[in-house]
Amino acid sequence: MDWVVKHTTEQHPPADLRTDVPHTARVYDYLLGGRDNFAADREAAGSITADWPNLPKSMRANRDFMCRVTRFLAERGYRQFLDIGTGLPTSPNLHEVAQKVDPTSRVLYVDNDPIVLVHARALLTSTPEGRTAYVDADLHQPAAILESTEFAEVFDPDEPVALSLLAIVHFIPDDEVAIDLVRRMVDPLPPRSAVALSMTTEISAPEEVRRGVAAYNANGLPLRSRTKAEVERFFDGLDLLDPGVVLVNRWHPDAAAAEVADEHVHMYGAVAVKP
Repeated sequence: MDWVVKHTTEQHPPADLRTDVPHTARVYDYLLGGRDNFAADREAAGSITADWPNLPKSMRANRDFMCRVTRFLAERGYRQFLDIGTGLPTSPNLHEVAQKVDPTSRVLYVDNDPIVLVHARALLTSTPEGRTAYVDADLHQPAAILESTEFAEVFDPDEPVALSLLAIVHFIPDDEVAIDLVRRMVDPLPPRSAVALSMTTEISAPEEVRRGVAAYNANGLPLRSRTKAEVERFFDGLDLLDPGVVLVNRWHPDAAAAEVADEHVHMYGAVAVKP
């Protein structure tokens, strides 16, 4: 198996990690207990969690949601997974969950963050029967993802794809722009493709989340909280699976998720299928 990270565009110069500026992926990494972060990220995280103390619990609930969604879809026959906004490698990664269900599962990771590109090799592990690959690309340019060499090599165009957009769309504040980008990703996918989304909501702890969102923005990290109705708009034209749009700990909860208090979870999540 070829472990070399390929690119869809010309070769990039060495990544400028801008270690003096906080970065969403590194803040996330720090709050989950990771080590791939810098002083600016830790300072921003401290500032944010001073106003949003339950953010780390909510982030862990979202990570667990990813695992349950992937397992759910893999157990129902999905073998092709497209994960956009991958973030820093944190075990279990999506391909580990999918390939545990079926070793032939194929996963394409997509991110445009320099720090993720540096660590992409850690994502490029796979069972011998399956496949993983990484594309340095941006959700704002769906064609660059869908027309990439990696997409064509990893996926069978006649088989459904499970698209994951977890904790990424809330960094696109404008509803119409965000919805358009999601539709441009979904429309070219084969019928029966699945779409998993999660994004910030203030429904379970309004004052805490409002303060936290303001702190994110004050640190130069744009973030938008959305209502249930606003999240449901992203699924127009798709068949929402039960239980619909719910707090991520409420989506087909396992024993661990059932123990998480709603007031500590500030993410809506849902899965839908393309007719």
